[in-house]
Amino acid sequence: MTLDGKVALVTGAATGIGRAVALAYASAGAKVVVSDIDDVRGQETVDLVTEAGGEATYFHCDTSSAEQNDALVDHAKQTYGRLDLACNNAGVGPAPLALADFDDDEWRRIIAINLDGVFFGMRAQIRAMLATGGGVIVNISSILGQVAFPGAGPYVAAKHAVVGLTKQAALEYAAAGIRTLAIGPGFIETDILKNLDDEGRAGLVALHPAGRIGQPAEIGEVVAAVSADSWSFANGAYIPVDGGYLSR
Repeated sequence: MTLDGKVALVTGAATGIGRAVALAYASAGAKVVVSDIDDVRGQETVDLVTEAGGEATYFHCDTSSAEQNDALVDHAKQTYGRLDLACNNAGVGPAPLALADFDDDEWRRIIAINLDGVFFGMRAQIRAMLATGGGVIVNISSILGQVAFPGAGPYVAAKHAVVGLTKQAALEYAAAGIRTLAIGPGFIETDILKNLDDEGRAGLVALHPAGRIGQPAEIGEVVAAVSADSWSFANGAYIPVDGGYLSR
């Protein structure tokens, strides 16, 4: 697998899956634009890339803003001349509430980041890729892009919609050389899980036939792999990386 000469961007890349994707892109040879709203840890991701011998730059981006997504893509083009690869990873989990207990503000907050942000990112990325003959967009959905989960209504809705956006983009832009894929991680060791008590963690582990929670690097490696030219016929697919969660 090689991504030599490619220019990639990753949203939500300050920690967790996003950081792992940035490192995997760079390890495969891509130059990486790291973006997040956490500037300190975002720069730490850049430092990790450069310490490993890669090349990266940081750009602050709140993905719920269309204008900031446009600016992020412009930064990639101005810095490296083009955009070849993008991973729309930025997301946020909801407060655990039954569907009818979500107020308007919390619903809109989750949708704005997890769905609107992916659309705004894809729109800017597709426009840039059309100008240079194609590219690969990988959207981070979730196992909850296929099934429901108690207390996660807006998140489930958004992640299902991300799969739909992925398929729509594949249908409309495959002929232009743009591939769009969705990854469905199971529960992964990220900040979202850091406050779980032992009982809660054991409950999540039990949902995975693999008998464990996944690691961010396991998602990063898949994103980099499917972005390579060797996957050139894969388009519009939802790819679970879930320790067997969806096989239950």
